[in-house]
Amino acid sequence: MVTNIERSAGVSAVVARLLAVRGLTDAAQVKAFLSGSLCDLRDPDMLPGISAAADRILAAARAGKQIVIYGDYDADGMCATAILIGCLEAIDAKASWYVPDRFEEGYGLNSEALKTLQQKGAQLVITVDCGIASVAEALTAKQLGLELIITDHHSFADTLPEADVLVHPRLPGAGYPFGELCGAGVAFKLAWAIATRACGSKQVTPRLREMLLRGIGLASLGTVADVVPLLDENRIYVKHGLECLRLKGGPGINRLLELAKLHEKSQLESEDVAFRLAPRLNAAGRLGQAAFGIELLTTSDAARAVQLADRIHELNSERDTIERSIQLAATKQVQEQFDPTVDAALVLADRGWHAGVIGIVAGRLAERFHRPVVMISQDEHQGRPAIGSLRSVPGFDVHEALVACREHLLTCGGHAAAAGLRIEDDKIPAFRAAFLAAVDARLPQELRQPQIAIDGETTLAGLTLDTVMQLDRLAPFGNGNRRPILCASSVHFTEVPRTIGADGRHLSMQLVQHGVKVRAVAFGAVEWLDHLPPAGQPFHVAFKPKINEFRGRRTAEMELIDWRPDGIDIRTILPSLVTA
Repeated sequence: MVTNIERSAGVSAVVARLLAVRGLTDAAQVKAFLSGSLCDLRDPDMLPGISAAADRILAAARAGKQIVIYGDYDADGMCATAILIGCLEAIDAKASWYVPDRFEEGYGLNSEALKTLQQKGAQLVITVDCGIASVAEALTAKQLGLELIITDHHSFADTLPEADVLVHPRLPGAGYPFGELCGAGVAFKLAWAIATRACGSKQVTPRLREMLLRGIGLASLGTVADVVPLLDENRIYVKHGLECLRLKGGPGINRLLELAKLHEKSQLESEDVAFRLAPRLNAAGRLGQAAFGIELLTTSDAARAVQLADRIHELNSERDTIERSIQLAATKQVQEQFDPTVDAALVLADRGWHAGVIGIVAGRLAERFHRPVVMISQDEHQGRPAIGSLRSVPGFDVHEALVACREHLLTCGGHAAAAGLRIEDDKIPAFRAAFLAAVDARLPQELRQPQIAIDGETTLAGLTLDTVMQLDRLAPFGNGNRRPILCASSVHFTEVPRTIGADGRHLSMQLVQHGVKVRAVAFGAVEWLDHLPPAGQPFHVAFKPKINEFRGRRTAEMELIDWRPDGIDIRTILPSLVTA
């Protein structure tokens, strides 16, 4: 099979083996996966609701109506808002945007906000990344005489909202071939459809072409930030959009790249966005300053863009400090309350936890303990309902389990990997019991065990720049298409690893095997220091092969994922993937 892939697709044996592991064995599938041209994006009019929405929006723009984009406060929502604002500006529409206050209004459409917008002259409201579960709010818009177009990708309520148009990749009965677009991905499709209608042909004007190129860059950012599967159209967005983001992202993105120390890279990778760009934008939303993020993505004023980027960078530092404090407190609760032999999930609650940061901590704990995690922030003054954030483990639909417990909740929503809720304090114990029972009934035992899926083994001598460049043909990497993980046996180091990073949480080391040295880094692994073997003693490692680019020089290195003491010959259970 591997040989057939190698010959038919014209790839190396290493890439062929990894493609086979991913279930890609057909030559046409392999070609589509590796090339992923922008031409392979489906016509936007195939997306349910797009045709009607584009027609209405263009008609409203030409009639001079006041159009408001109603966004969301996470990075995906910011990008989606910026895409449609850019589109409407490019067709000279009267457009503005609105994003709800995370703490005062919460997620999604808000009836009071709709009333305020209507009083200020709004005639058409277009939601991005929200609204598909806003049944009551859509009714409010109808009563107000507001034209409402909902574009979203989240899970549905029991009934669909009565908006003028619904745009959603999984709209019941529509049969769109790929249902995993994020909010920004949906927004880009809509902008594309509006642009072609404005021009009367598939060939758009230079102004609209520039708007779409910038838009696909923002769509790539939103796609990675929202952790949707990097497959099908999402893969195409990211594969081509990252270069558009780097070259056409605008002054705000340029400054963020500089602050994130990415501006000197010859090309952006999906991990750069996931770990260095998206967290900065999300920090603004998490700390109640999403407006800064949207303005940064939409402004053409270079001086203002620098101010906004610098402030967002500061907010990210604040978020990091808050996150660490909450994680310490939450970990203590886990140690006191969690029984891994009994509990199928974790439900943690405390007063004063920052509601905008609990989702990050929930994700980190879910990864560490391999259980779905609910983090609940209770109001310090007990005057408001508590806010909760959920994160799942791979392969488990946490939204389904949450919906099974909604009798204990005021509101809830989300999707398979992440969700949110509001709950009264006195309902938390009952919800905890119900949620643990719901997860226990649905979560298979194999998903409760932390696992590292290793693609194969290599020697350090085999970890060359050429080999890693071959592996990078499978990029962009992320959810649904993870970066290959390899292992190496009987490595050792000649000196104690050193801590790196401003906070000293990461490790840098030189690994040695048969006289060959390779630099390795381990992020957030400072706790390993007291347990790693002494210099000269062999151990086994699992790692991601990476290319380090520094001052124009590119070298192969290892990002350590885990390690195991010597004593178990992992070669007896792993296929050989790369050899020296």
